[in-house]
Amino acid sequence: MKPSSSTQQDQTYAVLRQWLTVGRFLPGERLKIRDVAAELGVGTMPVRAALQRLAAEGALSHSPHCGVAVPRLSRAEFDDVLQNRLLLEGEAAERGALRLAPAALQHLQQLSASMAQALQTGAAKAYLDANEAFHVCLYQAAGSPTLMQLIETVWLKVGPLSNQLFDTPDASAVLNDAHEELLQALVRKDAAAVRRAIEKDLFVAGQFLRKRCVG
Repeated sequence: MKPSSSTQQDQTYAVLRQWLTVGRFLPGERLKIRDVAAELGVGTMPVRAALQRLAAEGALSHSPHCGVAVPRLSRAEFDDVLQNRLLLEGEAAERGALRLAPAALQHLQQLSASMAQALQTGAAKAYLDANEAFHVCLYQAAGSPTLMQLIETVWLKVGPLSNQLFDTPDASAVLNDAHEELLQALVRKDAAAVRRAIEKDLFVAGQFLRKRCVG
């Protein structure tokens, strides 16, 4: 059975939202409806609707005579986003630490090992995919869909910057340090230390990403 237009629009929106979150598109990049539709294997209508929806959320911007593009964050905008990430993700991490199942802890350990391997080989996409899965696993353990939704909305703002972490050679040497500290805190069942480790993780990565902002 052929999917309904609304279902296809929702699926297209979900994919594009995910791509923005993990940095598939870069700041300033123009998104051409026909190109995106061809890549997704769908018609132009669901892509146009999804892009309009993402623009309404502030994840994309309308450029005069250029259609839709990925916004470039100013340093002030980035600082604001980072402060909100520290609040939201710190809270989710602390709550998640209190409810994390043993199987989830094992999964986090595996993801941290995958990130370490990706950093050694310079595999940016592999690192970013494992990093997102790591944070999602921990935050979902908090059991708050509302908190998770707020975090994902904030991620849309900084996702396009994330690939640029690897433009700075110094970054790869320290990007996984906080994850290891976090895992040790989880083993100790120290939820406050888990929160501090997440805040450190966000702050350290943020200092590299901030340099890529404009203004």
